[in-house]
Amino acid sequence: QVQLVESGGGLVQAGGSLRLSCAASGRTFSSYAMGWFRQAPGKEREFVAAISSRGGGTYYADSVKGRFTISRENAKNTGYLQMNSLKPEDTAIYYCAANRNNVLYINGHLYDYWGQGTQVTVSS
Repeated sequence: QVQLVESGGGLVQAGGSLRLSCAASGRTFSSYAMGWFRQAPGKEREFVAAISSRGGGTYYADSVKGRFTISRENAKNTGYLQMNSLKPEDTAIYYCAANRNNVLYINGHLYDYWGQGTQVTVSS
């Protein structure tokens, strides 16, 4: 069992940066792939980025490629999403998730564990 807790969200002006953290409990986190998803008001949840268990593989949605960076520190049981050059359209609740298969899924239904989410608001 893995429990995930996101933090680091907040209000930022367009062009600014935020770093989200995802703290995981459980010794098996280091064997799971991790993903970040987001959901804006009135919209469906969408994939943002994913990283393999040891960090050797990453994958990004086109909308964030070049602006966001996903990473992890397994020794700290923590994953990160560094978000730069933020835009108002990045406003959403951001969720981290983990899957046991260590696959960089873009389909959120294939993830086994989810955090509660953290709000990111980008003002214009």
